[in-house]
Amino acid sequence: MIGYGFMGAAHSVGWRQAPRMFSLPRAVEMAVIVGRNPDGVAAAAEQWGWAEAATDWREVIARDDIDIVDIVTPGDSHAEIAIAALEAGKHVLCEKPLANTVAEAEAMADAATRAAGSGIRSMVGFTYRRVPAVTFLRDLVAQGKVGRIQQVRAAYRQDWLVDPQMPLAWRLQKEHAGSGALGDIGAHIIDMTQFVTGQEVAAVSGTMETIVRERPLQGSGSGLSGTAAEGMGEVTVDDVAIFTGRLEGGALVSFEATRFATGRKNALSIEVSGDEGALRFDLEDLNTLGFYDRTAPDELQGFTRILVTEAAHPYVEAWWPAGHMLGYEHGFSHQVVDLVTAIAEGTDPHPSFADGLSVQRVLDAVERSSENDSAWTRTAAGVPAA
Repeated sequence: MIGYGFMGAAHSVGWRQAPRMFSLPRAVEMAVIVGRNPDGVAAAAEQWGWAEAATDWREVIARDDIDIVDIVTPGDSHAEIAIAALEAGKHVLCEKPLANTVAEAEAMADAATRAAGSGIRSMVGFTYRRVPAVTFLRDLVAQGKVGRIQQVRAAYRQDWLVDPQMPLAWRLQKEHAGSGALGDIGAHIIDMTQFVTGQEVAAVSGTMETIVRERPLQGSGSGLSGTAAEGMGEVTVDDVAIFTGRLEGGALVSFEATRFATGRKNALSIEVSGDEGALRFDLEDLNTLGFYDRTAPDELQGFTRILVTEAAHPYVEAWWPAGHMLGYEHGFSHQVVDLVTAIAEGTDPHPSFADGLSVQRVLDAVERSSENDSAWTRTAAGVPAA
């Protein structure tokens, strides 16, 4: 695993837990974790259960005993590391968003296609797909439970930047992060919308805003090199992105990605409305789904709460008895299960780098729309904007 910040901890939990709770087709060894700071990465290796620590990712991906490279670094290094790893014959798991630009994402997707010809697999870490309730929501939509999709509402709200004294972290610098709330959390709701509906976002109309434009400087942290600094630095990414999307099938989607939703800590929600019913999910109640059956008799109308903890639900059988709740960290174990299973079976895992590229194109279209007075802007899906 390359990188050892917040996502490093989450991925480490997944790699450690999956082989113990699921019957994986291949054994998994947490061989080496890589970071620039020798002391920091050594401490992470000891705490999270990696056999060894290293500081040069190029040396690590050249090793014969490494089969999978897991990339949890900031977005500005995704393309270089992922392409090098694929060309070295390593399977790759890369955190979202896939890259910082469409050009980088295209290069990564091309490298993944070339590598697939030699049996090398690649996957993007859109982990919320693997919350059992979200996977089940996708399955119900595919079964026609809501009928023809007419509208979708998707939002991801956080408040960790409301305090103007929050230091200038790498996530607030375009050269490292690519974009702000849009790419960091907006990417999740774009991917989730495309995942559960089975349709790509064809066009967008959006607005982005940076609310606090300067913040106190700090050392870069999160495994990056850097030293403490004094003074203020410019925030070069968005704090809020609000946009409308049109799916390939014609339905409209309202998207909101914000780090300024006071009181909201990690509030991801989606609601899919169709002509025969509706489904809704909220990450702050992640073991449940709301289901509305419009075809039911009048006296039974209303949203039904489904507790997604039964053994018949996706991924749940390997865990606890019904009603014993799962949490945020379980999605990372499910991610490992799906990746290792695909590698063993010789199949392409999802979300693929092509899926990641699709999301990147939507992110890019939102930025272009915002720069052009919120004009409707097509993505690569190629459907007319209106």
